[in-house]
Amino acid sequence: MLILLAARPPQTLSCLQHKRISFPAGGSESSRQRGKMWKQRMDVFMLLLVWRLLVGPVLAQVRHPLPVLWMMPVSSEGGGGLTAGVAPAVRLALQDLKKQPPPLGNYEIQLQLLDSQCEASSGLKALFDAMWAGPKYLLVFGGVCPSVTMLIARSLPALNLVQVSFAATPPSLSNRKWYGNLFSTVPSDRALNQVTVKLLQRYKWTRVSIVTQEGPRHSEMKKDLIRQLLKANVQVVSTVSFYDDACSSLKKLKERDVRIIIGQFEDDSASEVFCCAYRLNLFGARYQWIVTGGGTAGWRLGWQFSGCTANNLLTAADGSIRLQIRQLSSTNAPGVSGRTPQNYQDAYLRELIQERSKVSPLHAFAYDAVWVAAKALSQVMEAVKHREKYSIKRNVTVSEEEFQKMLLEVMKQTQFEGVTGPVFFRNGERMTLIELIQFQGSSGVLVGEFSTNTQQLRLMNHLLKFKGSGPAKDQTEVRLQQRLVSLLLYSIVSSVATVTIIITLTILCFIIINRKHWLLRASGGSQDELLLLGVLLSSASVLISGLDEALLSDRTLELLCSVRLWILSVGHTVGFSVLFIKTWRVYSLCSINQRQQSSLQPAGRVLLWMFLLDVFVLTSWQILDPLRRVVMQHRLESDPADQDVIIQPYSEHCSSINMELWLTAVYGYKGPLLGLGCFLAWSIRTVQVDHPAVHSKHLTLSMFALTVFSVLGVSGSLLTSHNPPVQFCLSSALILGCNIFILSLLFGTKFLYLWSNSSELQSEAAEEGAEEQLRRLNQQLKSRTTQLDVEIETITMQLSETSESEMLHHTTREKNNGEVRSVTHAAQVFAEDENSERKPSSPDDVNSPEHVRRRLSVQLPILHHSYLPAIGGISASSSSLFSSREAFVHHDALMTTSCKPDNTHLEPQL
Repeated sequence: MLILLAARPPQTLSCLQHKRISFPAGGSESSRQRGKMWKQRMDVFMLLLVWRLLVGPVLAQVRHPLPVLWMMPVSSEGGGGLTAGVAPAVRLALQDLKKQPPPLGNYEIQLQLLDSQCEASSGLKALFDAMWAGPKYLLVFGGVCPSVTMLIARSLPALNLVQVSFAATPPSLSNRKWYGNLFSTVPSDRALNQVTVKLLQRYKWTRVSIVTQEGPRHSEMKKDLIRQLLKANVQVVSTVSFYDDACSSLKKLKERDVRIIIGQFEDDSASEVFCCAYRLNLFGARYQWIVTGGGTAGWRLGWQFSGCTANNLLTAADGSIRLQIRQLSSTNAPGVSGRTPQNYQDAYLRELIQERSKVSPLHAFAYDAVWVAAKALSQVMEAVKHREKYSIKRNVTVSEEEFQKMLLEVMKQTQFEGVTGPVFFRNGERMTLIELIQFQGSSGVLVGEFSTNTQQLRLMNHLLKFKGSGPAKDQTEVRLQQRLVSLLLYSIVSSVATVTIIITLTILCFIIINRKHWLLRASGGSQDELLLLGVLLSSASVLISGLDEALLSDRTLELLCSVRLWILSVGHTVGFSVLFIKTWRVYSLCSINQRQQSSLQPAGRVLLWMFLLDVFVLTSWQILDPLRRVVMQHRLESDPADQDVIIQPYSEHCSSINMELWLTAVYGYKGPLLGLGCFLAWSIRTVQVDHPAVHSKHLTLSMFALTVFSVLGVSGSLLTSHNPPVQFCLSSALILGCNIFILSLLFGTKFLYLWSNSSELQSEAAEEGAEEQLRRLNQQLKSRTTQLDVEIETITMQLSETSESEMLHHTTREKNNGEVRSVTHAAQVFAEDENSERKPSSPDDVNSPEHVRRRLSVQLPILHHSYLPAIGGISASSSSLFSSREAFVHHDALMTTSCKPDNTHLEPQL
């Protein structure tokens, strides 16, 4: 009877929706007839024999009915075909149940068909009408339409019923708080979304878009997918829906540059979607399609009219991945029904061909659903019989609520091998495998599986084929590329800097050793030492600027930022100061009078203040806003080898928060000084110094070179800041070029002169040696003269005291002429007696005081001024004998101020 009902059109099935569909056991009528025969014959022996041989086996075939409601959309559009495709699988399940041994074979599933019409109100009314008409239904089977299933499943606890479905896929039905009495043999769409998220995470796709077909099921599926994607930190760029025209929705995806597209649509819309994808060029190596809304059916590209050829559809769908629920188990072992999956499929197809119906993608799940209902109900019924038989209280019946609880517990523990694989439930959801089918060429290839039980995704990478060199990228890849100074470039520049430093140190050592040489002394040895120090510092800054994070740590690099700034700035200041002093001195000697030459000394003070200002600015910079290593993003560049790759260059350089302010402060006081130095150098360009190794043009060129290289270095560093290798190469070349130019111009000419005039310099050195001996002799004479001056002064003082005593004696004698005559006479007698042996003194005596004073006045000046002025003696014009000081003229030549405009020589003046 069920075969005929399933084969009839929907109009015939609708009128039978309240009739009970049953399969009565044969042999019950014959038992009654034989019982009458036994009563008539009254033959006890024959009665017992017949009862044992005939009645016993017949009673074993009696099956207890289990009334079940089967809800299907019979009369609605498309519902009849779905019911007709599922009915053969249900019939096969019922037939296989008859063959099962007890206790499963003792019960018969009686299905009462209800037409839900895919409307919640109609389905709910049909359910209440059936329950009112009776009998007492133990379970609800089926339910295809989501709206009807959700409403009825929500009311099942109040009705004390449990529902076993084979099509309950909406993710919301997974809420066990609301739908705790619903069990489905088909995995939920939530499992398909889980596979999608796992696949995205496997290939690190974080930017996707969703294309959804209009409908309640796909809308709910899209919401659940978005929730899972947000939890997995996957960005949903856009979600578009379509009903009739899918091309307008796909255009939005192309405008957003979406590469990973998740499609949720039915199988009959696949041709239309991929036709639009072909027209919009949304296929190939740059795109990846993941279709999750097709259920269990396969694609039938070209089956529906789409406006594209079959080749176009195959080209657009090539490489796309479809997620579908496994319909049949991959094992060939027989299941609980005794059939293998292949045996069941063959039997189902035979029944389907006879009825001329279409294949339903849910037929295998409907077959296992019948077995789930039968095993659960039979197990509960056996438990009820056991309780009634062995209970202490007799005639105790099980209430509906208690029967429902028992049935729920049995459903949770149900586990067997079905034609779709292992059948068991977790939180009401079926645990099974989901297949990943990749469309390759004109067929699908199984490339992976997802177990809803273990939540593990297994991909067969050797079977996966992508159009490009690998999986598509979720967006245009931005590849970071750091611009570093290459090792070869750094080696070349550092070698040049090292050679420059070695040459500078050699010159500096030569100057220190030959400090007293005439040539070096004439050109200012101490100033040359400072100039070489500036060259050393600026050259050393080149060695530091090329270091990067590949060689040193970040902390060390930040420290080197400040070190390089100090070395370069101080080196520049010292070098410029020396050149400015030299230039200012020549300019002052040529432009001011001899009386104003004392004003040369303040120029050195001004430059000292400039150096202190430089130190002050750098110290303030270091304390208030220290330099740090910062990352600079540069303009995006396309990769010529890959169109989907954009290179993002970046570089690290030394900077601070107010970098522009500090640079302005440094350039603000150094720029005007450089301009002033160039003006002074231009003013002395025609002045010539009367020295074979020194020329004012060298000084002028050095000052201009320093200024030009400084301006070019600052400008080049600012213009090439986006390219560190070019910036390093340019700035290093300018610094080293300036240093080499200054060394060659100011010191190279001197060394060339020394090399070409070595014999003359040796004679000059000999003369300098003789002159040095004269200087030492002159120094000795000076010391001897000082001693003689002291002795002369002592003798003069003694003579002065003797003269004063004699004058006092004569004056006293004249006053007391008469009174002291006898005393004087006695003194004279005493003196004559005392000096009787010597000759008496007289005014004409050569040793008399007057004669001694006369000789000293004549001889001592001659002795005092007898030394050569050329070796440090006092000139004859000196008029003071005892208090005069020697005036010494140093040998260092001073340049006179008698300059002429053209070709004027600065001659040394002793």
